This record gives sequence, C-alpha cells and structure tokens, in this order.
Amino acid sequence: MGLNDPQWGRKKGNSGPPDLDQLWRNFNRKLNSLFKRKSGPGGNGTGGGEGSGGGPRRYGISIGLLAGLLLLTWIASGFYIVNEGQRGLVLRFGKYVETAQAGLRWHMPYPIEIVETVNVSQVRTVEIGYRNNVRSKVLKESLMLTDDENIIDIQFAVQYILKNPEEFLFNNREPENAVLQAAETAIREIIGKSKMDFVLYEGREQVAAKATDLMQEILDRYKIGIAISKVTMQNAQPPEQVQAAFDDAVKAGQDRERQKNEGQAYANDIIPKAKGNAARLLEEAEGYKQRVIASSEGDASRFKQILAEYNKAPGVTRDRLYLDMMEQVLSSTSKLLVDQKSSNNLLYLPLDKLMQASGASSAAAQASDPASAAIPEAIPDPSRSRDAFRGRERETR
Repeated sequence: MGLNDPQWGRKKGNSGPPDLDQLWRNFNRKLNSLFKRKSGPGGNGTGGGEGSGGGPRRYGISIGLLAGLLLLTWIASGFYIVNEGQRGLVLRFGKYVETAQAGLRWHMPYPIEIVETVNVSQVRTVEIGYRNNVRSKVLKESLMLTDDENIIDIQFAVQYILKNPEEFLFNNREPENAVLQAAETAIREIIGKSKMDFVLYEGREQVAAKATDLMQEILDRYKIGIAISKVTMQNAQPPEQVQAAFDDAVKAGQDRERQKNEGQAYANDIIPKAKGNAARLLEEAEGYKQRVIASSEGDASRFKQILAEYNKAPGVTRDRLYLDMMEQVLSSTSKLLVDQKSSNNLLYLPLDKLMQASGASSAAAQASDPASAAIPEAIPDPSRSRDAFRGRERETR
C-alpha cells in the first residue's frame, strides 16, 4: 500500500497503519453490493456498537458466497472441447479411464481427472539416413550392406498415423524413436537380402513395399498403436568414395548391353535372310531333281518304245534314226554340200532363208537350254559363202 492511499491514516490522531477490520468490512460491503444484498443498520461500517453484532454473520455469508463461486469455477473448469480428428484420453489420478470422441465434453476437474488430447488424423514423418534435407546425411543410418557384399547409401522417409491412441500414449515412452528404430531394422533386413543393382534400379518400389509390411509387423508386435501409411525412397546410390568406379562399371554394363542388342539386331536381320536363301536353294534343288528324274524316265520310256519298234523292223527303224539325227545336226549349220556331177541344171539355194531358219533354230535351242546360251555361236560369213558358190559355178561351166 502506498503512502498516498486514502485509507492511510484516516483516523484523527492516529498516524499508524490502517485498521484491518475496517478494510475487511469495506470489502464485504462491496461484495454484498455486487450480489445486490442490502446491509443492516450498521452496514455502513461507521457505527460503533450497532454494527459489531452482525459482523460474524456477514463474514460467514461472504465466505460462503466466495466458496460457492470458487466451487462453480472449479466445476466449470471440467468442460473441454475435442476437435475433429482428435481423441481425448481421460486420466483419473493418473489411471486411464476412457477415450472421448470429438465434441464438447466434461470430466471431473483437476486434480481428480486430466485429459490428454492426441491427434489421430495427423500424418507424421520419420526420416532415416538424413535430417530435413537429403544432403544432410546421417551415415550411421544410411550406409547399408547388400547381399552381394556391396555398400550403398540410402535415405528414405516413413509416414505413419495413429490407429490406437491409448497404445501410442501409454505403451511406449518414446514412440517416434521406436518407429525410427523399427524402420531402420526393417530396411536393413530387406537390403541385406537384395542385390545392389536390384536396390538401385529396378527394385525400389518392391523394396519400399516389403519395408512397409515388415515395419507394420514389428510395430504391431510392440503394440505401439501406429499404422504405416507410406515408405518413400528418397535416394539410393553408392558411397561417395567409390562413386567414380561405380559409374565406370555402370557405363561398361551399358556398353555390354548395347553391344548385345546390336548383335541381336544383326542376328534378327541376317538369320531370316539365310533361312530364306536356304529354303530357296532346297526348293531349286528339289525342282532340278524332279526335272532330271522326269527327263530320265521319259528318255528311258522313249528308248523302250524305239527298241520295240526296232525289234519289229530293224532296217526301217535304223534309217529313221539316221535321218532324225542328220536333221538335228544339219539344222544348226550354215554349210551345204551340193553334188552337181550328175546334173548340169543350175541349183538355186535361198541362203538368206536358210540363214534366218538357222538363226531361229539357234534362238529356240538357247531358250530351251540356258547352259548352251552362254556359248557364242559362230556366225557364218555371207560373202565367203557367195564366193564359194561362184567358184563352184565356174567349175561346172
């Protein structure tokens, strides 16, 4: 209380501290006026003996009102609101009693009961192998050994939600640390059973799916009340110390695959052609075989027929064979032998017609026999034939 307080030294002739009874009476008066209660005849606090008899009763009423107000305030403190997506866990003297759903709720006020609110719809994330950024690596978590005894640097994130808030809050002291350890254990087991190329390239999604199932199995065994929603592979690569050598190995593997693909493409191009040529040659050989067999059979049949006719008339058949052979031989030559000793008549020989006939027969023979077409035929000299004919004519004259 300051020295300039109006209550300080109100009584005349008294320079000491204020009267405590007077201050208490003033407080009760103000409290009664607040609740619209009228004070008695001595309620003004200024009388001597008239107000002294009602003081204890007024004190009791004021204390009762104050206690009732405090009781109402204490009871009202038990109301609380649980938001959507949250659960309220009620504890009575530290022991779990019930789980409150979303809405306006009431519990026995503190210190009898308290409420722990847990968000069950929030998606929480745990990072393994890095913190906040992939570049800020945690090597003791990210370096793992594969089945083919190679070391890879892997970072991944685990997203989870709460499926049982009671187990999450009471069964584990540090649930997030338990999730981190379970995730690291699961991913190390899966990486240890996989090849390095499988983890780095084609098997990322399969590794993440297997890790999700194994993590959920471990956490269910712990009864931690967590459901794994997604495992995301952020990065997977060899360690920085061997990155250059690994890049060379990858490049060599890519060159090998490229050469294999080129060889396969060449094989796919040349093998069908070779098979087609082989089939064509086989068909040509089969056709030649059938043609030769048919020709041989025809010649044999013709010879048998000629033999039968020869046995019937040997002379006639012999002359016929001679004439046929001479016709065949002389049909392809341009030289003619004429006997003029027994006759003096002039013999006219149409050499141009004979030449044309011989040329037509030669073309027909070349068309029938391609092998003989390659041999050039000797073309007779017309001027030489005319000179020879004129010389013979002079001799006859």
